[in-house]
Amino acid sequence: MQTSTSRGHDIVFKDRKWIFKDTELNVEDNHMKIPCGRCGKHSTSEGHDACLGTLIGVMNACCGHGGEAYIQFLDGECVRDKDAEIIIDILKKYSK
Repeated sequence: MQTSTSRGHDIVFKDRKWIFKDTELNVEDNHMKIPCGRCGKHSTSEGHDACLGTLIGVMNACCGHGGEAYIQFLDGECVRDKDAEIIIDILKKYSK
């Protein structure tokens, strides 16, 4: 059985779809409806990780609560893991 994580929750691949292990809800339909499994915060109305908010100069970012943190800048450059966490912390100080 394939396993992974989504937003800090364990997920499994079952019946040709990813489901949350504890609730068996379909990940694709429900991942934005549940809070982060680590910090307990729901996504913002814009769909951002609540602990990140909106970061300036960023196309995409993930706080890492559900696995690997990453940050993708407007030019397409992507930084992952601990380096991403450091950059995210800096940007949070200067973003709304």
